[in-house]
Amino acid sequence: MTCTAVVLSAMGLLGTTATAAYADDPKSPSATPGRPGDAGAAADADAKRLDDVRKKIDALYRKAEQATDAYNAAKEQVGLQQKEIVKLARSIDATQHRLATLKRQAGALASAQYRGGGLPAEAKLMLNVDPEGFLDNATLARKGQLAAKRMISQLSRLEGDLEDYSQSATDRWEKLEANRKKKESARRDIEKKIDEAKELESRLAAKEKDRLKKLEDELAFRQQQKWLDSGVLKDISNKASAPGKKAIAYATAQIGKDYVWGAEGPDTFDCSGLTLRAWQAAGTTIPRTSQEQWRQLPRVDIKDMRPGDLIIYFTDASHVGMYLGNGAIVHAPRPGRQVTITGAGSMPILGVVRPDGDR
Repeated sequence: MTCTAVVLSAMGLLGTTATAAYADDPKSPSATPGRPGDAGAAADADAKRLDDVRKKIDALYRKAEQATDAYNAAKEQVGLQQKEIVKLARSIDATQHRLATLKRQAGALASAQYRGGGLPAEAKLMLNVDPEGFLDNATLARKGQLAAKRMISQLSRLEGDLEDYSQSATDRWEKLEANRKKKESARRDIEKKIDEAKELESRLAAKEKDRLKKLEDELAFRQQQKWLDSGVLKDISNKASAPGKKAIAYATAQIGKDYVWGAEGPDTFDCSGLTLRAWQAAGTTIPRTSQEQWRQLPRVDIKDMRPGDLIIYFTDASHVGMYLGNGAIVHAPRPGRQVTITGAGSMPILGVVRPDGDR
């Protein structure tokens, strides 16, 4: 946690006085006052243009992140449905084998009756003049009747099971194909948005790209400062659980690795892929997507959160980071960025969930 505080202090995210880095930079939009009229106006226009580009790029990456969650969800469903189809196929195969065996047994009974001249067992029973033979035949006839009834019942049940399994398999295939289409549509949407964002960035000169990164950092700083100014950290003093410490150790060990949509490690991650693997390393399985993490995991108040908890961002729960303490998170931000530490309040918080909520 001390290391986290040092990193955040260096980044200007721990609620100290406002940073002067931007004011001292002659390339910064905030450094325009005092210039001659035309130059100042041109600089203002240039700063506004760059900020508009930043907003467009942010919007595109946000949409890509939303589509990534849809892609991950569809991918997970495809995997589950494929397993269900395999399970159903095995059930169908086993049922068909049992059905074939029973039909052979039914055929053998029919053949035995045919060889006996087709005379019903009851008639043979009545024609038997030997009292002991009569009783023996009565017992055998009763057993034969029960066996025949059981066989007919089994045949009927197995045929019904086979029909149900077949219908379930058909339904699963239809859902599988629907989710494959969703997955493919989401993939195309992601690639389109990322390509558009990269195209916008590629039009910028090297110096403008540096300024764009500073604009992003400045916005994150302002949002973090506002969050800290609310006094939220005053009530947060909880310590990480033992599994939480393991999850944090894994997540922070990934710092510097590239964000790649749909990636779950070990070399690249998206936001929920990072939290998934971190908590798996701690011995806890959690849902794959940030939306499902928000929906399924136990929720806690911000004032009660502790290191290792997951902070869910934006109203659609499309981003997630792991709380480290001292007002910081580790997360995989977006394409073109790497796993990093940033302020927990640098994005709009939806809520907090705890993967090891029972501990």
